[in-house]
Amino acid sequence: MPKNSKAVKRELDDDVTESVRDLLSNEDACDDSFKKSSLIVNNHEGEGKECDVEEGGSDAEEEERPAWNSKLQYILAQVGFSVGLGNVWRFPYLCQKNGGGAYLVPYLILLILIGIPLFFLELAVGQRIRRGSIGVWNYISPRLGGIGFASCVVCFFVALYYNVIISWSLFYFSQSFQQPLPWHECPLVKNKTSTYVVPECEKSSATTYYWYREALDISDSISESGGLNWKMTVCLLIAWSMVCLAMIKGIQSSGKVMYFSSLFPYVVLICFLVRSLLLKGSVDGIRHMFTPKLEIMLEAKVWREAATQVFFALGLGFGGVIAFSSYNKRDNNCHFDAVLVSFINFFTSVLATLVVFAVLGFKANIMNSKCVAMNTNKILTLLGSGILEQSLIPHHINLTQVNEVSGEDYHKMINVIKGVKEDEFNSLGLEACSIEDELNKAVQGTGLAFIAFTEAMTHFPASPFWSVMFFLMLVNLGLGSMFGTIEGILTPLIDTFKVRKEFLTVGCCVLAFSIGLLFVQRSGNYFVAMFDDYSATLPLLIVVILENVAIAWFYGIDKFFEDLKDMLGFMPYRFYYYMWKYITPILLMVLLCSSFIQLIMTPPSYSAWIQEEAIEKTLRFPPWGIVVCISLVVMAILPVPVVFGLRYFNIIDENTSGLSTVSYKKGRIIKETARPEEDDDASLIHGKSPSEAPSPMPGNSIYRKQSGSGGTDVDTAPNGRYGIGYLMADMPDMPESDL
Repeated sequence: MPKNSKAVKRELDDDVTESVRDLLSNEDACDDSFKKSSLIVNNHEGEGKECDVEEGGSDAEEEERPAWNSKLQYILAQVGFSVGLGNVWRFPYLCQKNGGGAYLVPYLILLILIGIPLFFLELAVGQRIRRGSIGVWNYISPRLGGIGFASCVVCFFVALYYNVIISWSLFYFSQSFQQPLPWHECPLVKNKTSTYVVPECEKSSATTYYWYREALDISDSISESGGLNWKMTVCLLIAWSMVCLAMIKGIQSSGKVMYFSSLFPYVVLICFLVRSLLLKGSVDGIRHMFTPKLEIMLEAKVWREAATQVFFALGLGFGGVIAFSSYNKRDNNCHFDAVLVSFINFFTSVLATLVVFAVLGFKANIMNSKCVAMNTNKILTLLGSGILEQSLIPHHINLTQVNEVSGEDYHKMINVIKGVKEDEFNSLGLEACSIEDELNKAVQGTGLAFIAFTEAMTHFPASPFWSVMFFLMLVNLGLGSMFGTIEGILTPLIDTFKVRKEFLTVGCCVLAFSIGLLFVQRSGNYFVAMFDDYSATLPLLIVVILENVAIAWFYGIDKFFEDLKDMLGFMPYRFYYYMWKYITPILLMVLLCSSFIQLIMTPPSYSAWIQEEAIEKTLRFPPWGIVVCISLVVMAILPVPVVFGLRYFNIIDENTSGLSTVSYKKGRIIKETARPEEDDDASLIHGKSPSEAPSPMPGNSIYRKQSGSGGTDVDTAPNGRYGIGYLMADMPDMPESDL
C-alpha cells in the first residue's frame, strides 16, 4: 500500500495513531503471557492512576507475576501436591478392603468421570485468570467469591494436622540410625529379683508399643490432655521451619525443592519393590492383591469410597491446583497436564500398593511361621499328655524340629486331627494359621506406616537403611503435598490483599505451629483423627460442587469453551461439555449426600488406645468434641453464604475493583463490568466509535497517542510504557472472552 494511502487511513480515526513499532510491541505483550501492558486512567480528582493489566487477569497488579522456570518444574509441583501420603497408606487399604484388583475398575471409571474433568477445570481457570482461588471465583461470579475463602480455610485446617504427620515421620527417621531398630523388640524391666517384659508391650507387639508409648506417649482418651509431648513438639517445629524456608520465596524457592521432594519417593518405592520381591512370601501378597473379588463391585460403598479417593488424591478444591497453574504461560496445554498428572497419580498409587502388598506378604509369612511353630508346640504338649495319639501325625512329619515344620505339613496335621476329633477340636485351642487370614487384616493410615510397615522392616537385612529410606520418603511425600496446600493459602491472600510473600509466609507458619501444639499433646493423635474426618470431607465436596456449578451454569459452559479455545488454540473434546454441565455435578451431589448420610448414621467417634489393656477401643466424642466437629464443618463452609449475602444485599459492591478491572486480548480492551456514570473512557472500553460516545470529561481520560500532533511524540505512562487504549472494530473471527 502506498504511503499516502496510509496517511489517509490514519486521518479517518483522529483518536488512534499507531506506528508499526508500537503495534508490534503491543502484540508482543499479548503473545508473551508474562509481560503486561499498561492502561493509564485519570480519576475525577485529576490524579494519574496506573492499572497494570495481565492477559486473562482480573485485577490490577503492580508487579509482574512470577513464572515457573520450566514446564518440568511445574509438572513436578502438581505431581508432588497430588501424590501424597494417601497414595501410600490409603489406596492400598481400600484396594485390600474392596476386592483387590477389582477395586481398580471403579477407581479408573470415576477417575475419568470425576477426577480428570474437575482437575482440568481447576487448571484451566487458574491459568486463564492467573489468580489464586479467591481472585478466580470472585472474578467468575462475585456472589460466589466465598468459594475461594472456603478453600483457604480448608487448606489451613488440613495443613495444621498434615504437618503433624510429617513430624511423626521425622521422629521415626531420626530414630532409624540404630542397630537394631528401637522398635525391634519389647523393652525389659529389671527389678531386684527378676527381669520381665513391659506388660503393655507383651500384650500387643513391639512396634505397636513403640508407636503408642514411646513416640506418642498417648493418653487413654481425648479428654485427658496429658501435657505436651516435647519430642513431637520439637519435630513439629522442624517440620514447619522446613515448610517456611521452602515457601518463603514462593515458587522460585519451592519449585527447586520439588526436584527432590517429588522424585525421591519414586526412587525409594522402586528400590522397596525390587527388595521386597526378593523376600519370601512377597508373591503371596501380590497374588492376594490381584485376585479380584468381583461380587464386591456391586456394593454402593465401594463406588463411594473410590469416588472419595479420586477426589482427595488429586487435591481438588484445596486451591493448590489453581495456585500452581496461575503461574503458567497463558497458552500452556493444561488439558495435557490434567491427563498426565491424573494418570501419574494413579500409577503411583498402583506402584505403592504393589510395594505394600509385597511387604505385607513377607510379614504374613513370618507371622504364619510363628503361628505354625507355636501350634506345633501345642500339638507336642497334647501328644505328651495323651490327649492326642501319635497315629494322628503323618509319618513324614518330624515334630522334633518344630521350626522346620512347613505350613503345608501343619495343615495336613490339623485336617487329620479335625477329622478324628471333630467334636473336641475347638477345645484343643489349635489355630488355622492361614496366610490369607493375615493378609485380610486390613490396616490403613498410621497403623500401616508406623506399625505394620515398621514391623516388617525389622526382619529386613540391613533394616536401619530401609527404615531411613522409608521415613525419608514419607517426609518428602508429605512436604510435596504441604507445599501445594500452603500455596493454596498464600497465593489467594497475596493476590487479594497485596501483602509481601515473605511476611505472610512466616506469619502463616508461626500461627499454624502455635495452633498445631494442640496435636502434639499426649491426646494429640485423637485431634488429628478428628480434623482428618471432619474438617475436609464435606467442605471440600461442597466447594468443588460450587466450582463446577459456577463455571457450567453461572459463567456459562459455552463461554468457558470459547475461552479454552482461545487459550489452548483448539476446542476441547465435547466429552468435557457434558461432564461439566450434567454428569460430574450429579455424581458429586450423590457423593455429597452419601457422605452426609454416613456421617449422620455413624456417631462421631475415635479409636483410643487403652494402656492397661493394650488394645484399641472405639469411644464416643464427649459433647464438647461433637461441638468442635460440627464447628469445623461450619467454619469451613461459612465464607460461601457470608460473601453471597454481602454481595446480594449490596453491603459490598460487586464492582469494588473499579474502572481498572479490565483485560485485553490481542490489543483489544474489554470492560468486564460497566457503571452508568462512566463516560468516554467506558465507551472506548466498550468498543464504541468516537462519534457514538459523548465528549470526554477533562478530568477523566485514558492516555493515548494524539494523531493531531503530527509528530512522533507520544503520551506515555508514568512508568515509561505506552498506553493500550487502542480502538479496534468488532471482528467476528475474534470472539470476545469474558475471561
